[in-house]
Amino acid sequence: MADITHGQMPHAEPSAHEPGAGIPHPYHLLKPSPWPLIGAFSGGLLATGLVIFMHGGGKLLMILGVLSILVTMFGWWRSVIRESVVEHAHTPVVKIGLRYGMALFIASEVMFFAAFFWAFFHAALEPKVSPINPDAIWPPPNVHVIDAFDMPLMMTLTLLLSGVTVTWAHHAILEGHNRTAAKALGLTVLLGVLFSFFQVYEYVHASFKFTDGIFPSTFYMATGFHGFHVLVGTIFLAVCWFRTVKGHFTPESHFGFEAAAWYWHFVDVVWLFLFVSVYWWGGHGGVVAVH
Repeated sequence: MADITHGQMPHAEPSAHEPGAGIPHPYHLLKPSPWPLIGAFSGGLLATGLVIFMHGGGKLLMILGVLSILVTMFGWWRSVIRESVVEHAHTPVVKIGLRYGMALFIASEVMFFAAFFWAFFHAALEPKVSPINPDAIWPPPNVHVIDAFDMPLMMTLTLLLSGVTVTWAHHAILEGHNRTAAKALGLTVLLGVLFSFFQVYEYVHASFKFTDGIFPSTFYMATGFHGFHVLVGTIFLAVCWFRTVKGHFTPESHFGFEAAAWYWHFVDVVWLFLFVSVYWWGGHGGVVAVH
């Protein structure tokens, strides 16, 4: 009131990240959080439960470990969302760090799939002589491979369509049309669920089991690991759909959605490699014989 009385306008409160506001830098210093400790404990619990389970026991311990991990994920990511939406702590500099983190995470996933593809191509290009494969041919004669242009083609079209809908959602967010973005994200989630349904159907009706040789083991490792990523990506996008409905994303601030979209496009690209190399080339075109 003193400023108004003397004919002066009151000073605006400085932004939390402007000099003189008590925070002389644009970085986000985290408050004390219990989630790193809880996450470490949960990871140890899960690892211990898995080891004991593989030796004939520890089922309850393994289940507790999985539940603890899920609680940690929910609580920790909820805190990150609160920091962004409520506290506005994700400054442009912080967002750069988040982008680097997501990019490095996807790069680490590329290394996982590189190992699985390496195993498949090594087995396909240098098939070994064995009692069930005396002529060292690929695919092995005891394996009735899945036709690439049957269910796998339908799965490919489903994932490619989901890539279109998630891009549609991104453009809608950039234009401030959250209702349209929510519709597009909902379609993307439904397509992800449909893909998972197709893959379960394929596994149930496959003529070979994981333990039937090198082809089934590498096939299930590569496609199954990708299927797990589809499940994670579907959950990721479902959370983004909920946040879009709540109005968390704006044209200027929506990295949570961008991270999910990057992950989903990565999943799409990996599937294209799987379709060409494992289903088509490895199942039909990649026949090699040792004379």
